Amino acid sequence: MAEFNYTPQDILQQQFKTKMRGYDPEEVDEYLDNIIRDYETYQKEIIDLQEENDYLKAQVDKLAKQAAPVRQAEVPKSATVTNFDILKRLSNLEREVFGKKIQEEVQIAPKPSAPVFEEPPLDDEATRLR
Repeated sequence: MAEFNYTPQDILQQQFKTKMRGYDPEEVDEYLDNIIRDYETYQKEIIDLQEENDYLKAQVDKLAKQAAPVRQAEVPKSATVTNFDILKRLSNLEREVFGKKIQEEVQIAPKPSAPVFEEPPLDDEATRLR
C-alpha cells in the first residue's frame, strides 16, 4: 500500500507561521504540494483497486459460466422430484400392498345383505292425499 505524507488529523491541526503580511508563502506552498502528492497517491490507489475489482468480477463471471453447464448436467429435469410425484408413488405403493389385503378380505367375508325396505300398506286417507 502507498505511503502518505499527512493523515487527516495532521491536515486539520496544521498551523502556519504568520509574518508581517500574513502566512509564509513558501511554507504554505510546500504544505499544499505535499497535499497534492497525497491526493495523487489516493487517486492512483483508487484506480488500482477499481481495476482489480473489475478483473475479479470478470473472473467470477467466467467461472460462473463454466459451472452453469455442470450444474445442469448434474440434475436432469427428469430426475427432479416434486411432492406430486411422491404422493403418486405412495398411492401406487399403498394400492399394491393394501389393495391385495382388501380384496382378500372382501372375498373371504360374505357380503352383508341389505335390508329390503317395504312400504306399509296405505289406508284410504293416505291414498286420497296422493
